[in-house]
Amino acid sequence: MGDLSFYGFNADLYYNIRDFTKTLAIIPVSGKTGEGVPDLLLVILGLAQAFMKEHLLIHEGPAEGAVLEVLEEEGIGTTVNAIISDGILKVGDRIALMGIDGPFITRVRALLLPKPLDEMRDPRDKFKRVEVVEAAVGVKIVAEGLDRAIAGSPIYVVESPEKEDEVLEKVKSEVGEILLSTDKVGVVLKADTLGTLEAAIQTLRERGIPVRRAGIGDVSKRDVVEAEVVRMKDEYKGVILAFNTRVDPELELEANSKGVRIFKERVLFRLIENYLEWVREETTKRKLRTFESLIKPGKIKILPGYVFRRSEPAIVGIEVLAGMIKPKYPLMNANGKVVGTIAQIQDKGQSISEAEKGMKVAISMREPIVGRHVREGEILYVAVPENDARLLLKEYNDMLDEEARKALEEIVEIRRKRDPLWAR
Repeated sequence: MGDLSFYGFNADLYYNIRDFTKTLAIIPVSGKTGEGVPDLLLVILGLAQAFMKEHLLIHEGPAEGAVLEVLEEEGIGTTVNAIISDGILKVGDRIALMGIDGPFITRVRALLLPKPLDEMRDPRDKFKRVEVVEAAVGVKIVAEGLDRAIAGSPIYVVESPEKEDEVLEKVKSEVGEILLSTDKVGVVLKADTLGTLEAAIQTLRERGIPVRRAGIGDVSKRDVVEAEVVRMKDEYKGVILAFNTRVDPELELEANSKGVRIFKERVLFRLIENYLEWVREETTKRKLRTFESLIKPGKIKILPGYVFRRSEPAIVGIEVLAGMIKPKYPLMNANGKVVGTIAQIQDKGQSISEAEKGMKVAISMREPIVGRHVREGEILYVAVPENDARLLLKEYNDMLDEEARKALEEIVEIRRKRDPLWAR
């Protein structure tokens, strides 16, 4: 209430309000227990009836509505629970709705309404048949082919054969923005209803995650194939996000064998967070692998009085002034001339795989002759390859310590004296 008053709004708990035109209603709600949801619906209904009368018009023409859920009823077959929001629906009417494979038309065989006293009646005799229902009403529709219907689909009565194409196109246009099938690189998304699918697509778009294919129902082999195609171009996008829908264990094993990850969750934000966390982890792992494969910058000094062998191989004592050195790292002098490649590094007589800043070790090189190509007291640098230097400068600079970055800058400066475009 204090926050709202800061923006100039009067607000109070809904049961204290006398005039809803002057005060905003606050309705406490729990997403965990459901407490407060009936109050919320009641207030919305009351406000709609009080202030939106001109919009709450019901026509006597052909019915319009929406599918709430698709259910298998014992002894009846596949049915849809629907809300008829406008018009009149009769047994025998032809209705258009969206199916898994696209919009289709079927004929209403029966309309069922629940009988009262649910807890007392025979569970096999739950419904009463009616011939006509008028908006607004919830009704169970029995018709052929409803196993193809998807929850959330709009329902329209088709008045005549001449209007079939028009009505089918209307259904398709309403749902078309939700059911996606494109060629772009993006994730494959599956959900249980159109409503949840629409919410999932919107959330993914807000997070900047492209969607290649979005559909209703269980994850299928086609979904796996689509994700596999994307994975060839972008392994982080070649995944399937299954929101509140079933995944066959065998199909999941097949997907895993092809490198396609399937993320399953019944809560949308968890599904997306799990996927994004996986992307972050995999990106970090790949970045580390690439970083480890690069030749890192290093700066060393040949210690005076520590020449153990002058040639074939030259063995000298050195101090690592910055960065690091490893066997097979090439070394160059302050003029940018490569003088040799490190063959081996030893510390107290033991071979080691690398030496870091501050360490004093012995190195061997087959190419140079001490006194001719290199000298005691001379500063040498790791001759970082141009492509590695470019990557270190642009993508992995934050993974180097300050001394290593300074060494890299010196290496780049030396190289650019010969080639101004080096590692640009």
